[in-house]
Formats: sequence, C-alpha cells, structure tokens
Amino acid sequence: MPREQFHRQLESLQDGVLEMGSMVDRAVERSMRSLIDRDSDLARDVAGEDVEINATGFHLQNMCLSLLAQQAPMATDLRVIVSVTSIVSELERMGDHAEGIARIVLLMQDEPLVKPLVDLPVMAERAREMLRNGVRAFVEKDVETAYRVGAADNAVDELYDRIYNDLVQVMVNDPTTIEPSTHLLWVAHNLERIADRATNIAERTVFTVTGMLPQMDVSTY
Repeated sequence: MPREQFHRQLESLQDGVLEMGSMVDRAVERSMRSLIDRDSDLARDVAGEDVEINATGFHLQNMCLSLLAQQAPMATDLRVIVSVTSIVSELERMGDHAEGIARIVLLMQDEPLVKPLVDLPVMAERAREMLRNGVRAFVEKDVETAYRVGAADNAVDELYDRIYNDLVQVMVNDPTTIEPSTHLLWVAHNLERIADRATNIAERTVFTVTGMLPQMDVSTY
C-alpha cells in the first residue's frame, strides 16, 4: 500500500472516530431527554439505535486490523491505530451506558420522580462535554485538552456523590421510594461511567502523542 494511501486511510479512521463519538453523544443526549420528558418511545429508539453504534465500532476495528496487517506501521502511526482500537471500545461501552439509561426509563414507566431532576442533567452535560473534548483532543493530538478532560472528571464524581447521598436520604426517609430512587441511581452510575471512559480516551491521546500511557492525576492538573 503506497504511503499516501495509507495516510488517507489513517485520516479516514480518525474521521470515523469523530463520527462514532457524535453518535454516542447523540445517544446520551436522547436518553436523558427521554428521562426528563418521560418519553418511552424515544427511550425505545435510543435502545434500538445502539446497534448502529456497535456496527460503526466493528467497521473501525476491522480498518485497524487491515492497516496493521498491510502496512506494519511504526512509531506514531502505530500508536494512532492501537489507540483507535481502544477508543472504539470505550465508545461502544458509552453507547451501552446510553442504552442503559433508556432502558431504565422504560422500567420507570409512570412512576413518580422522588426528587426533581436538577443534578442529573448537569452531570449528563458535563459527561457529554468530556466525551466531545476527549474525541477532539485525540483527533487533533491535543495533549493539553486531554488533561483538561481528565481534570473535568472530578466535577462529575462530585455530582455523582451528591446525587447518591441525596437519594439514599430519600430512601431512608421513605422506604416506599426505594425502587424509583434506585432507578435514578442507575442513571447516575451510567453517566459516571461515561465520564470515566472519556478520561480513558484522553489518556490514549497522551499515549498517541508521547508514547507514554499516563494514569491521570486529575487532582493536580
């Protein structure tokens, strides 16, 4: 394979990561909208569309394997391909978390909310911002932005802790709220995992640029 064609395929691979990131971001946004609006039809759509995210990931993984087999890339090019295989896996799991939120909405049906949805939408927006910035940092090889993504995880964790403590207190005060409170805890857990996986993407960005895979000490950046 000529080098020019190889680099075009590398660019296509990274474009595919951007596209898949957008698909996942849309799935998270729609799953949260289905929760806020109590829209079961939208939740079913989100759950069904996860197949498309998985198919995109499968295609990108195959592209990576093909490039490795045909070109035997070295140095930065090799790190890009290896990182894409990891990032695609992270994005697939984020899609699963979005699907998980949608399925929770279907479980909730018409059960009343035990507390207003204040922190959960904020948590979702911050996790989505981490996702978008993480993918962009990888494509642009922007280490500084990658570390900011890692640092942003602290705020998401703080929101998760607040939501958890609030819902536990609701359950203590009124045991009849245990099931609906648990549903909201599952939503928060899915969002927290999305943010964690965005941090993993950021770590892969640093690896791609520097050759070192950091364990981000987000508290000091």
